Amino acid sequence: MADWTEQTARAKAWFEGLRDDICAAFEAIEREAGSDASFEYTPWTREEEGNPDPGGGVQGLMKGKVFEKVGVNCSTVKGSFSPEFAGQVNGASVDNPGFTATGISLVAHMTNPHVPAVHMNTRFLTTQAAWFGGGGDLNPPIPYEEDTEDFHARFRAACMAHNPTYYDKFKKWADDYFYIPHREVHRGVGGIFYDHLECRDEAAFERNFAFTQDVGKAFLDIYPQLVRRRMNTEYSDADVATQLEYRGRYAEFNLVYDRGTLFGLKTGGNIDAILMSLPPRATWS
Repeated sequence: MADWTEQTARAKAWFEGLRDDICAAFEAIEREAGSDASFEYTPWTREEEGNPDPGGGVQGLMKGKVFEKVGVNCSTVKGSFSPEFAGQVNGASVDNPGFTATGISLVAHMTNPHVPAVHMNTRFLTTQAAWFGGGGDLNPPIPYEEDTEDFHARFRAACMAHNPTYYDKFKKWADDYFYIPHREVHRGVGGIFYDHLECRDEAAFERNFAFTQDVGKAFLDIYPQLVRRRMNTEYSDADVATQLEYRGRYAEFNLVYDRGTLFGLKTGGNIDAILMSLPPRATWS
């Protein structure tokens, strides 16, 4: 297929609906904790010289009692890659630098060190090719085996409903990707990560879109359960120190290795939305 306009619009609508459901679920948790914190939404417009319709997005941010800082962003952008970046992207080249991208990106940093931080994103991109990517991974400063097992089990179920090879493949991809080489540690306890689920025709788009939707549903199902499980756990100053040290590692990964950060910066994205993944507080010692 040469024209993915309709499919991009469908993916955009799904991502924005998922955002609304996630934000509502997170606000409900704040209410349970006696907090009236809500998301604040900030629209932004991308700029690209000579492009009359470069797109943009909406940054959603909440700072509450349970969620110290959580960002849920949606964006839909289109334009042309710079010549030096075009050759690094699937299906793009200096001669064909055009692209569209729509997606949701979420990072939550929690007040209680016993509640795991989390990252999730799903996206649909088109160049001369078209594909889905995304995933979710759990980032606990103080890991609990039960939480890790439940998180992975939910994503395993989502994968198995579509392809029996997906979970093992995408779990390994997450383990390999969310690794900090200069520290020789993983960023968290993993999850799934996938990219380049190619949509060579409409049937492939429908298959990959259905899987990507189930990844979002899996996240919405399991993560609020984990938050409620740990949000009232008592914690000490030592626990907070562990949390802040861990956040330093998290920030290092996102600034040095994360492809999404690089893609946003290279395509004229909103700086605040791109860097919303950074924790509100962190330490290095």
